[in-house]
Amino acid sequence: MSARADTGIVVIGRNEGDRLVNCLKSLTSEVELVVYVDSGSTDSSVDHAEELGVKCVCLGDDLPFTAARARNAGFEFILSQPNSPKFVQFVDGDCLLESGYIEKATATLSDEPELALVTGWRAEINPKASIFNEMCDYEWHRPSGDIMACGGDMMVRSSAFEEVSGFNPAVIAAEDDEFCVRLRKAGWRLRRLPIAMTLHDANMFEFNQWWSRATRTGHGFEQVNNIHPDYFVRERRRTWIYGAVLPALGILGILIFLPLFFLVVLIYGYSFFRTMRGLTISGVPKSRAMRYAFFFLLSKFPNLIGALTYRWRKLKGSDMLIIEYK
Repeated sequence: MSARADTGIVVIGRNEGDRLVNCLKSLTSEVELVVYVDSGSTDSSVDHAEELGVKCVCLGDDLPFTAARARNAGFEFILSQPNSPKFVQFVDGDCLLESGYIEKATATLSDEPELALVTGWRAEINPKASIFNEMCDYEWHRPSGDIMACGGDMMVRSSAFEEVSGFNPAVIAAEDDEFCVRLRKAGWRLRRLPIAMTLHDANMFEFNQWWSRATRTGHGFEQVNNIHPDYFVRERRRTWIYGAVLPALGILGILIFLPLFFLVVLIYGYSFFRTMRGLTISGVPKSRAMRYAFFFLLSKFPNLIGALTYRWRKLKGSDMLIIEYK
């Protein structure tokens, strides 16, 4: 079978507007089967998708909306079709698919049956539009080869997806990491191909958007680590040390022992300059490295808020509701 027939595409979105339209237009020439899964959009997303001839699945509000739940619903729709494809490509609705990626990804999965999934390189459409877009673009730069995990844009072998029961719909952030952990524990391999896969539109121009995104990330660190204690260990440790322990020691220093306060300031300063140095060594210009290092350090505070939010929800037995940043 051809790559077009072997692969179906699941697009997920919520109020993506023109980004969704552009996304769907980049897909329909690549495969025969595309489904859009909508998570309670209040704009015209579903209408636009139907106008483009794309099948739509609209999630009800009886359960919390999550990217994991949406991807599972899309996969179920794909597998319910006659002659369902062997591979499913997941694409976020704010992304454009690069031409030629599907064919290469399908060929790799066909040739190497031990692979559960492949992914490629993602980049920002407008990295210079804001410092926040720029940092997202840097975040997407990852080496090719066998990997521990990847983001939500991925091509998955249908049988592997079914074997691990898909994504965990209760995980509201880093659900892709959690999914990948279970695949690896089941004995599968994962790979990033050295090819362009998607162009992402972060569309982040406000500080509060960045803060919300970092809060969501902290929620993901804490929740996934709670499920898999051997994963996100370093990220979680840094969140709690730099977001909670050091500030508490700094306040204690101000109140009863001033040298302790200055020691905390020195630790933060050392972390900032160590991060900046690592970024410049990796090729980031010094001025950008300073900005990145500042926001990387600052992110520990919204990360902590996200972690605390997860712990409070878990303590109360509350639903894990999505944290949106745009």
